[in-house]
Amino acid sequence: MALTDVAIRNAKPKDKSYQMPDRDGLYLEVRPNGSKLWRFRYRFRGREHRLGLGKYPYIGLKEAREIHLAMRRQIALGRDPKLVREAERKASVNTFGAVAEEWLKIHQHKWAPSHTKAIRQRLDKNLLPWLGSRPIEDITPPDILEILRRIEARGAYETARRCLGICSQIFDFAQATGRCSRDPCHGLNKALAPAKPQHMAAPTDPAEVGRILRLIHAYPGVVGAALRIHPYLFCRPGELRQMRWADIDFDAAEWRFTLSKTSVPHITPLSRQALSILKELRPITGHTPWVFPSTRSDSRPMSSMAMLVAMRSIGIQKNELVSHGWRATARTLLEEVLGFAPHLIEQQLGHTVRDPLGRAYNRTTHLEARRTMMETWADYLDSLRDQIN
Repeated sequence: MALTDVAIRNAKPKDKSYQMPDRDGLYLEVRPNGSKLWRFRYRFRGREHRLGLGKYPYIGLKEAREIHLAMRRQIALGRDPKLVREAERKASVNTFGAVAEEWLKIHQHKWAPSHTKAIRQRLDKNLLPWLGSRPIEDITPPDILEILRRIEARGAYETARRCLGICSQIFDFAQATGRCSRDPCHGLNKALAPAKPQHMAAPTDPAEVGRILRLIHAYPGVVGAALRIHPYLFCRPGELRQMRWADIDFDAAEWRFTLSKTSVPHITPLSRQALSILKELRPITGHTPWVFPSTRSDSRPMSSMAMLVAMRSIGIQKNELVSHGWRATARTLLEEVLGFAPHLIEQQLGHTVRDPLGRAYNRTTHLEARRTMMETWADYLDSLRDQIN
């Protein structure tokens, strides 16, 4: 007799597993622990097979019968339901989306959180909606180019190139793991429109630098302190905002922290000017973890917009300076005006610099030379600020 919902609900566990048959090989297995599992017993080419169809009540009687009927139709067409299921499972892990998620999971621990977030957004917005469910082996160069053209159509030329790079890395990973035989991205960069260069606004004329420093010098409060110390340190804005008191060594005159972009430990020597600003701040914000805490809550750092809003309020325009621009200013003037070696500047910027043998310098390499550079740089900035034309 066929099963009913009432009979299934009322079925109680026994000392041993037992079966409650429905029809045509479909039955419910009731286990001693109380779990109820749908099974399908069938014969294919003279051999008996059993397949699990899911767990009750997640799969109800009606759903179990629908799955069972679909499998019986496969048998009638000469297809083994077990092999069909294996093929479907294999196809599901070989889609572009599945491979992309696996690639991201494996590599994201090596990236800064901001980079992982950017990759995630490009995948979700530009690639997965059109490629996610497709078998990765079936994707062709025209398929990818169509998506890139869609991105270019909204004027995001650089995003199109970055998405192409992400795709290529995913296909390389798919090749390495045996999910596809080639990278259809190869050569597509030649079909893309050239990206429009975007340069971050940064003053490199000494007189202009001096004018901006004078404007910044007059800004009050914690935000003003951040504005004043930033040119001395020329770190990334996010690193400055998240500066912690625990990372400041006043005796050694050093700021030791982890670079946001590469997650590599880094040391920034602190000039006497930078130390002076920090000592002024300590009585004000020293009770919090953050050197520059939020005005709304001491439990989090200053807003990413705080310094930008302050600069605009005192007349420093977007085309004159962005917060990230001090890095370009320092890179240019330290080399071209003060004559410091490029490898010292790049190392202080937190970029990977290699020695003649190809080994990356660690954070303590050239520390004394960088200490001298940072003192000279701070004195130079002060001279520009104090120079009234």
